[in-house]
Amino acid sequence: MRLMQFQIDDIIKTALNEDINYIDVTTDYLVDDAAVATAKYVAKDSGVLCGIDIALRVFTLLDDTASFEVFIHDGEQVNKGDIIAKITCHTRALLKGERTALNLIQHMSGIATAANRCVKLVEGTKASIADTRKTLPGLRALQKYAVTVGGGKNHRYNLSDCAMLKDTHLDAYGSMTGAVNALREKMGHTVKIEVEVGSLEELQEALDLGVEIIMLDNMSCEDMAKAVEITAGRAKLEASGNVTAETIRAIAETGVDIISMGALTHSVKAFDISMKIDK
Repeated sequence: MRLMQFQIDDIIKTALNEDINYIDVTTDYLVDDAAVATAKYVAKDSGVLCGIDIALRVFTLLDDTASFEVFIHDGEQVNKGDIIAKITCHTRALLKGERTALNLIQHMSGIATAANRCVKLVEGTKASIADTRKTLPGLRALQKYAVTVGGGKNHRYNLSDCAMLKDTHLDAYGSMTGAVNALREKMGHTVKIEVEVGSLEELQEALDLGVEIIMLDNMSCEDMAKAVEITAGRAKLEASGNVTAETIRAIAETGVDIISMGALTHSVKAFDISMKIDK
């Protein structure tokens, strides 16, 4: 996934406006306007770095004279105690941008680290790790980018990407067969259909309808293995629901194609990074 600069800048400006509003009372009254300083980013944990260019962009937007030395880049392993980057700019910009920049890089590195951990847990199987739409409002682009930096893949980006019939859609419409046929009458030829199923009987109905992707929702590993056998490659199978570090390997070994995890974006632990200004 590739981020567009206007997306990044819009997110940063929204965050800065929220944090600074119209004045930083402490910094603007305390620090001389001409003062310049250098700060460094120091890792306080180990994992996969993500968002360094985005974090540094915060300071560029606040001070167009800002300069940087980057020692560790997105997708690279970072260890506790590593110096990730150095930033030199006006001291006011360093202090005003500190929290916004750290919030972004810590959150994104946390996602990349979690995704990478899951990818490693399923190594040797055919399963890929994917995110979901369970993202924080306004941050979806950054969060989905972070998943790919960690080695995962993106599920649909938004509701326009794929026709996905979950249990709520099926309950609202009345039947799987009726819903799939109705969709095919109206949607364009480039759109795929994914259907959520909770039993092997529903799986067979979805296969008979020729849908391209089938989500196995909260199925046991035994039933997922049977689903793989029944499907025999006729559709992509996605395992979803109650996926944890303890269960993910067993799920992957059933032979499913995709394991989707909302926790990669909605429940991830921030990666600890600190900014230290040189005295």
